[in-house]
Amino acid sequence: MKWRKLGQIFNPADHNLPGRCFGFAQSPQPIVFDDFVRIFFSTRERDSENTFLSHVTFVDFEKDLKTIRKVSDSGVINLGNLGCFDEHGIFPMNVLKDGNIIHAYTTGWNRKVSVSADASIGYAFSEDGGITFKKFGDGPVLTASLQEPFLVCDAFVKKFNSIFHMWYIFGQKWFVDDSEQQPQRVYKIAHAISIDGINWQREGVPIIADCIDQNECQALPSVIQHKGLYLLFFCYRHAIGFRTDRNKSYRIGCAISTDLITWKRDDDFVKINISPSGQWDSDMMCYPMSFECDRKIYLLYNGNEFGRQGFGLAILEE
Repeated sequence: MKWRKLGQIFNPADHNLPGRCFGFAQSPQPIVFDDFVRIFFSTRERDSENTFLSHVTFVDFEKDLKTIRKVSDSGVINLGNLGCFDEHGIFPMNVLKDGNIIHAYTTGWNRKVSVSADASIGYAFSEDGGITFKKFGDGPVLTASLQEPFLVCDAFVKKFNSIFHMWYIFGQKWFVDDSEQQPQRVYKIAHAISIDGINWQREGVPIIADCIDQNECQALPSVIQHKGLYLLFFCYRHAIGFRTDRNKSYRIGCAISTDLITWKRDDDFVKINISPSGQWDSDMMCYPMSFECDRKIYLLYNGNEFGRQGFGLAILEE
């Protein structure tokens, strides 16, 4: 696959964001309408204790994916109530258009004491084109289990042959390293299926082979069907040193399947990498999202500082 970078298409610093939100446009997630593309993303505000809260909003583009129509002046979904799994933020939120309904699979997170955070997957829906979303309930649809003890999040959902398929991540372990101030986590990609999009049958095992070591962290899967193959894009990084060492930070990986079950990893198949030093995506590429618009295949992704400087776009050239 040959990807051509189209550059940074949205920088949150250039726009007014909802409420007290500032900077960050993480995990861009598109919905393609007849005459425009709505891209949801997570941004941040600081609360009374000067810690982050994550909120979801959107920006509308013309279908050329260059011209911005508008940036929403409000969030699209409320954070959770006191003590709920999504009390402190929603990041990311995957969206799926299904007739007149837009399904949303949220990663709700909440702060912990011994480690920084935990997360689960919630469900919401929109009947007004994604302007607002209603939660199905206060709890998650996918959360910790015997085989997946924490950090169940980063859902990507798509329908194939009337079956909902979800690719998501789950935490394998937290560990302490002398070079880091806080415990660090390891997480892998897994798969689940559903008839109704609410009740899920999951396998609870990693589906993507490691290429760094057993502590490789894998995040934000997305899947497209192309020329008879299923392509799964994701990002991966080292467990230690990824915040300060660009050689250990997120890169985009790829796996290939013919049946949606068995995946062969082939990162060289993607052939897309960080830009030269000094550019907005010169240190990392993370949170990829593949989608099709007007018979063209695109890849949205975040760059340096986990999306603080917004997101960019690449197009697949045959």
